[in-house]
Formats: sequence, C-alpha cells, structure tokens
Amino acid sequence: MGRGHQKDGIDVPSLEMVKWFDSNYHYVKPTFQDNQTFNLVETPKVVSDFLEAKEAGIKTRPVIVGPVTFLHLGKADREQSVDPIDLLENLLPVYEQLLAKLKEAGADTVQIDEPVLVFDLPAKSKNAFKPAYEKFASLGAKIPNLVLTTYFGDIVHNLEALPKDIHGVHVDLVRNPEQLDTVVGALGPKTILSAGVVDGRNIWKTNFKRAIETVEAAIQKLGKDRVIAATSSSLIHTPHTLASEKKLDPEIADWFSFASEKAVEIATIAKAVTEGPAAVREQLEANAKSMQARATSSRTNDPKVKERQAKITEQDYKRKNEFPARIEQQQKKLNLPLFPTTTIGSFPQTKEIRGYRNKLTKGEITAEQYDKYIEKEIQDNVKIQEELGLDVFVHGEPERNDMVQFFGERLDGYAFTTHAWVQSYGSRCVRPPIIVGDISRPAPMTVKESKYAVSVSSKPMKGMLTGPVTCLRWSFPRDDVHQSVQAEQLGLALRDEVVDLEKAGIDVIQIDEPALREGLPLRSGEERTKYLDWAVKAFRLSASGVEDATQIHSHFCYSEFQDFFYAIAALDADVLSIENSKSDAKLLKVFVDEAYPRHIGPGVYDIHSPRVPSEQEIKDRIAEMLQHLKPEQLWIDPDCGLKTRQWKETKEALTNMVNAAKAFRAQYAK
Repeated sequence: MGRGHQKDGIDVPSLEMVKWFDSNYHYVKPTFQDNQTFNLVETPKVVSDFLEAKEAGIKTRPVIVGPVTFLHLGKADREQSVDPIDLLENLLPVYEQLLAKLKEAGADTVQIDEPVLVFDLPAKSKNAFKPAYEKFASLGAKIPNLVLTTYFGDIVHNLEALPKDIHGVHVDLVRNPEQLDTVVGALGPKTILSAGVVDGRNIWKTNFKRAIETVEAAIQKLGKDRVIAATSSSLIHTPHTLASEKKLDPEIADWFSFASEKAVEIATIAKAVTEGPAAVREQLEANAKSMQARATSSRTNDPKVKERQAKITEQDYKRKNEFPARIEQQQKKLNLPLFPTTTIGSFPQTKEIRGYRNKLTKGEITAEQYDKYIEKEIQDNVKIQEELGLDVFVHGEPERNDMVQFFGERLDGYAFTTHAWVQSYGSRCVRPPIIVGDISRPAPMTVKESKYAVSVSSKPMKGMLTGPVTCLRWSFPRDDVHQSVQAEQLGLALRDEVVDLEKAGIDVIQIDEPALREGLPLRSGEERTKYLDWAVKAFRLSASGVEDATQIHSHFCYSEFQDFFYAIAALDADVLSIENSKSDAKLLKVFVDEAYPRHIGPGVYDIHSPRVPSEQEIKDRIAEMLQHLKPEQLWIDPDCGLKTRQWKETKEALTNMVNAAKAFRAQYAK
C-alpha cells in the first residue's frame, strides 16, 4: 500500500500519502470502492501489541482510529463515486469485533481517536457520530470503556456530535486552552475529561504553573475522579529522550523536554494536583527557574535582526515587473523548448555519500577531501542529466543531509541534536532543528556548490533552497514569539542567499515550500486568512530581490490547495511545481477556473515508490494535464525530489519522462 508493487508482471501503484492534519507525520489515505466491504484480520496488530505488553507485566490502553475519522479522511478510488462516510454501516460491525477482541484480551479502556472533530465538518460526517457511538454504547460490557480523543484544535463547534454516554473525552488544551469551560459543560454526567496540558508537538519544557492551573480548573468543575492529566496529542511528533543528547549546550538543553521527559512532566502535574504542590516543590522550583532563564537569555534576542525587520517596506515583497515582462526576459536568457523537463532538486543519496558525510563528521577526512568528493558527485550528476536529455539541470544536493537541517546548520538562531529523530512516514525519520532565537544568515549557504555546478554544466542550472515557511514548519519553532516573526526572519536570511546565487550565475532558483499547506489552520476563518497573509509575505520577501531575467520556481507537496488557491497565485513564482501523480484532475481544474497566468509543472510520477512508470503512462498524464493547461505553461517533472530512490529506477523513470516530453514536443511542432 505504501510503496506500490512492480514485479512478475504485476504493476500496482502505491496509495496516496498525505500529511496527518497540520503535522509533518504522514498517513496512507484509505481508498474505497463503490462496493466496498470490510473484514477484520485474524490477529489485529493492536490486539497482539496489547498482549505483548500484558505478557511483560504492563497494562496498556490500546489506541485505534475512530470510524468517522477513518472514513472522513479517506477517498473514493479513481472512477468510483462512493462517498466514504456512506460506508459507516458496513464498517461498524468490524469495529464491534475489534473492540470485543480487545475486551477479551483484557483491555479496560480503549482510546478511540476522532480528531476530525476539530474540522469544519460537512453535515453528513458530523451526523455520523451519533449512530456510531450509540451503537458502541449499546454493546455495554461487551467492549472496553472508550476515551474519545481529539487534538490539534478545539471542538466547540462540533459539541453536538460528542457522545453523552461515553467513558471519557480528550481535548487539546495546549493548542486551544479556551475551550475548557465549554467542553466541560457539554460532557455527560459521568464522562471523564482527559486534559491535554503537555505539548505533544514541540520540545519546550511545560510551564508547570500554567498546566497545573488548567488541570485544577477542570477539577473544580468535575472533581478529581473525573479528570486525567495528559499530553495534548501523541508523542510520535517529538524525539525520544533528552538523555541521548550529550553535545547540546547545557544552557539550551535546560529549556527542552522530549517524549520521555514529557511523560515525567505529566506524572509531576498529576502529583501536584493530587497531593498538593508541596509534594513536588523541588520540580516546580526547577521548572520556574528554567522558564525565567530562557526568557532572559541573550541567546534568544538579536537586536540587529529586529532592526532589519523593522526596516522592511512593501516594495521588498515585490518583483521589479509583472510576470509577462519577466517571462519574456527569462525565455531570451534560458532559451527553453516547449514542455521543458527538469527534476525537483535532489538525486539519490547513496550509501557512499552518507559514508563520506559520516567520515567528515567523525574527523576521518578533511573538509577539503569532502569538498573534492562532493564536486565529483556534482560532475556525475550533471553528466547523467546530459545523457538523459533534461532541459534544466540541478546539482543533485549530494552535500545536503536534510532540506531543513542543512540550512538550519548554517543559520544563527538554531540549535541541533544528534539523536532527536522523529518519524515522518514508514521507516523514514527526520531530525528537526530547533529554533531557539532570532534568525540570521552569517555567510552564503549553497553558493559554492551551485557555482561549481554551473561551471561544469552545458544547460541552465537551478539553485535549490528551502523556503521560509517550510524551514519554520519542519523545525521545532519557538513558542515565545509568533511564527510570523520567525518566518519573516527566515525570509530575510533566504533573500540574501537568493541574491548571492543570482550574482554567482544561477539563472533559475527554486524556493521549495512543501509545508505551506501543512501549516494552514485546520478551520477556515480569520486565523487561516492571517496565516496565509504572513506566509505569502515571507516567501515573497525571500524571492523578490532578483532581476526579472532570473526565474523563480517553487515546489509544493501534498497539494490540496483548491480552497486557498488565491494565496498560491499570490506567491508570484514564475514556475510552480506540484505533487500531482496521486491527485485527480480536480487539482488541475482550479488552475483553469482561476485563470492561473504563470507556468506550472504538475508531477508526472510518484517518487515515494520504487515503481517505474512507463512512457505511455506519463504520456497519458501529460495528455490529461493539457486538457486543463496551455502547452506553453506546462513543465514536465517528477512529483518531488529523488533523494530516497535508487539510481537504477531513477534513470529508467526519468528516461521515460524525457521521452514522453519529446513526443509531445514533436507533436506540437507539427
């Protein structure tokens, strides 16, 4: 399901992979047929996991995704018309069987996640909660007690969907503490409140004073026997333990709390409200000291950065001329054919590349030796692109570890860990940098490698940068200043880099913003409008310092942006590349409906799978795209960067892509 399958004459594409709400964690989208049926596997993983823990002497609370969330987050397969929520009646018997198995295994309570309650739900999904949870309630002692769990937002607008006779309800009081009183008022007479007061999405120490006050406010209304202290969400979004970090500056380390430390924080908060503050006086005093030290540290404040921010003008957000004048100059300079081909940036990070980087880190080779190796890799990447016949080259990013970490390591205001890995999808993990203070660029970050790539290339070379919003979203951001302030600082730092790349002879510069959609507030309204305003400004600030003849590209993953397309257009990128191979034509239709005037490269194949698309398959995709886009608008490229792929499948897929583009070029030349 996650990787697809291409072997022995069988060719099955992988399912669509999308972000889990507004996090950087991914899930595979459930995909349904019109005649969909459901069956429970013989030994459900959640049951075997529970039994494994039980045999080790640990009684756990199993966690499952609720039926409404499962269906609401799914979609009909291509050429299918089913509305997933209509499948609820078919699905519920399987949930009954699963819950009964968990009860039989010895589970007293089960956490059943229904985070879609934080969305603005359509009536059909909202109305599905009542029959689903009335059915569970009717089963009584045949199933465990259920704790309905929400996170990443408030549920005040969906309180009528909340079951009254459920054992417990969990809410996120870190993201939306103001919902406490309203939610408490809507609970059933015996329902327990699980109060999420420790942040499951960030790495900062919990402010004990504030968290204890919140839990005590809930206790005053419900009593101690009806309140649970909890994290705001799953701790999958945080690193494992701070104990593994031996190289962190002690001053900064004192401000952090990873998953294991957050579990201790929960126990401390619970003890404080159960036995009184005196029982944990030492911990409370240490926590208050940490809060004060961070607030007053010189590490967090840089007057020069604030001074530069204060001098930003409206003109700093604008290119010199509008797109028609720019594209004319760009075409004269680049001389690109119809349906130009390119890649999104990275090429396969081989074991050898990672080995050399590791040797440099350990001091086993010199920086000069490493640089020579990187130059050779860039030469090889350029030669491969020449052989493939691509039109705009990339240097392949062999020197980069991660598209955010690489830049964070070269910016002031960031801190780094050695073992703080966080799961992104499957076995893929990332090690997010941590923004601890005001951000600035002390020196060029990518110019050396890009300039060298230009010197060995016969075609236009594309410089590759990660955009300000993505640098922010894929880091652990500060929680003491608004994210718009941090994005603006990143925009200024990247603006300097863009200008330096242009001076170094880079005529095409791509500023990736795959996390722009991810950062969108989950509900429509004023908060979403404000976010899009500062996010677009941060991007434009980074991109607008160049001449008209320099072509600015941007790339977006998981591009479900039909409902805020105006903001995508407002970025004013000359060329937009988007993930599209798993999306249907609705995504492309919005470009027609909104009369999008600039160039666009909808991805023609999925890079998350090792499966190689045939030339005909890519031709079919291009033909579909041309039903919605003008030929002169269309670029041909993969869905995303090729860092996680192997060279064999990469070359085969790109060969088919280039040949498909050439075929359309020849067809339109006639």
